[in-house]
Amino acid sequence: MTTIRPATADDLPALFAYLGEQLAENGRDGVLFQPMAPTEAGVPLAMRERFAAGVATPAGQPGWRQVWIALDDSGAVGGHVDLRGRPEPACGHRTLLGMGVRHDLRRAGLGTRLLQEALAWARARGFTWVDLEVLSQNHKARALYARSGFDVTGEVADLYRIGGCQVGAVSMSIQVD
Repeated sequence: MTTIRPATADDLPALFAYLGEQLAENGRDGVLFQPMAPTEAGVPLAMRERFAAGVATPAGQPGWRQVWIALDDSGAVGGHVDLRGRPEPACGHRTLLGMGVRHDLRRAGLGTRLLQEALAWARARGFTWVDLEVLSQNHKARALYARSGFDVTGEVADLYRIGGCQVGAVSMSIQVD
């Protein structure tokens, strides 16, 4: 049984290894889930620094990030979800969500469980809204978010140019209070 728990600073090396594997798979099945070209180089330094700084920052403070990891039966990271503060000072009532699930654990309900964990935490901390952005072509993720109660709030066609392709993004939100 996969267990979900908050990540700590000690979990970051395992989280970054998992995220590096995710980035290497980006687009392999023809569907991008990150707005970047697939890479075998692992997690970019700037992203590692943002995660580490955010985990060390209390919720509500600039740059905060709350991360949960899903551990498989062997203790390896099989998925994650994170909430982070929006950069706009007047948006303290909202939070941004990011998540992923390892390919061998997809379509088994883990994404839903991760979302439920993050949404319950946001609700308990007094946030009003949880927002996310998903690439337009990632229909499976969009369906997961819709089943979980997220509504489409906008779409930007051709937001990214990745590998010579035009890739749009869909904004989705859920009210949690």
